[in-house]
Amino acid sequence: MKNIKELLPIGSVVILKEGTKKLMVIGVMQEDVEGKPYDYLGLFYPEGFVGQAANFLFQADDIREVFYRGYENLEQEEFLSKLEAYYKTRE
Repeated sequence: MKNIKELLPIGSVVILKEGTKKLMVIGVMQEDVEGKPYDYLGLFYPEGFVGQAANFLFQADDIREVFYRGYENLEQEEFLSKLEAYYKTRE
């Protein structure tokens, strides 16, 4: 299992290795309709939500550069700890 506590926080802005447009992270540890897990769900930055077709699931390894790291606090750390515990029960 990957280290969930190393995931970028919501609001981070990145560009993917094969991308030409920045994405803002709006979700972590998301699954597609078939149940395949992804590290992140993102939307175009700065546009934000422009429709379901412009939602992107991607892995940490797909990121070429992080332009901005989102807000982090104790609440976010607790969330990641709970998320990590949840995924350990699924192994």
